[in-house]
Amino acid sequence: MLLIPVRTDSPIRRTPYVNIGLLVANVLIFMVGSISPGFHQFENRHLVLDAAWPQLYQFFTYQFLHAKGSIWHLAGNMLFLWVFGNPVNGKLGHVPYLLLYLAGGVCAAAGYVLGNSNPLIGASGSIAAVTTAYLVLFPLSNIHIFYWFFFIGFFELPSLIMIVVKIILWDNILGPALQPGPSAVAYSAHLAGYAFGFAGALILLVAGVIPRDQFDMLALLKRWRRRQVFAEAMRDPSMQARARFGRVARTDVVRARPVADSVREVAQRRVAETRAQIHSALAAQDRTQAAELYEQLLMEDPDQVLPRQAQLDVANQLYTLHRAPQAAVAYERFLKHYAAAPEADHVRLLLGIIYARDLQRFETAEQYLGDSLEKLTDARRREQCAHWLKVVREALSRPPSGE
Repeated sequence: MLLIPVRTDSPIRRTPYVNIGLLVANVLIFMVGSISPGFHQFENRHLVLDAAWPQLYQFFTYQFLHAKGSIWHLAGNMLFLWVFGNPVNGKLGHVPYLLLYLAGGVCAAAGYVLGNSNPLIGASGSIAAVTTAYLVLFPLSNIHIFYWFFFIGFFELPSLIMIVVKIILWDNILGPALQPGPSAVAYSAHLAGYAFGFAGALILLVAGVIPRDQFDMLALLKRWRRRQVFAEAMRDPSMQARARFGRVARTDVVRARPVADSVREVAQRRVAETRAQIHSALAAQDRTQAAELYEQLLMEDPDQVLPRQAQLDVANQLYTLHRAPQAAVAYERFLKHYAAAPEADHVRLLLGIIYARDLQRFETAEQYLGDSLEKLTDARRREQCAHWLKVVREALSRPPSGE
């Protein structure tokens, strides 16, 4: 059965120039080596990693070499580099991504040299590091897979299953163990690359070098830890009663209070941490991360509201990301708490348009647009408001206003 990843659903936040450059470099060097016997001999003599007597520079040069005629090896490597490298490049930025790629290749070579003496070539170790770095950054993503097993088609798998079970465990541990005889594939280099990519990306997240969001591996681990704390607290019968019956629960109230206070403190600390992360993301001009963190904040505490400008920035970003329902909630929260703000009239107009155009909630839209038309003084915005108010009233089968 043939399973080939062809794309992911992870966002690519910037053009992955470095990843494209690495892909082009690998292909060009392969083509030159294939058509130029002299260059191919130079590769074999100087650029291949000699595991028996390795030179320092060979830990880098071997990463860009593929055996002459092994077009399928090159194609497979470049496909994996394209699928997983583009979102990682977009997330990390160009220089950090290049360093991750090269360091992953060096670590893969080091893992190979420790137990082998044969020469080593290929980008597989570097790409292995990129693959597990992708897993750390986008653990909840899905991978679109091409399959060929009697039938041909496509399906999706969670990245955790595809990368951990199929690519790492089966392709590099279980599968090789079932094969008779020695193999020319450097599985030890692959495994060292996987280990480096996973650990390196996780360390960068912990250190704050990589922009955080609520979907990365570290966020998943933190949420798992919070669930563990909550589950531990809920083992207490008093806490179970409080959770089911609220304040009317009387079972062992004195003993339940410390546990309840502990859970409350954890929740408050979690809210404070998320608010701090939102402000850090806005300060770094990463409004996409700030918007995602804001959605997490509302799940933790639906009554939370940010300072005026931060609330407006997050609402605008949600609207830019075409998350109309979430944007409407954020704008409504802004109007509720900052009704006298200079931006309030524009926000009211925008809310009316969102409810009319994006959510088709025409009655709500009519209310916001009607209020806006009474308060707007800018001629262009009044014209825009009148247009959408007409659209809404036609949708509601109401007579046009004399406005």
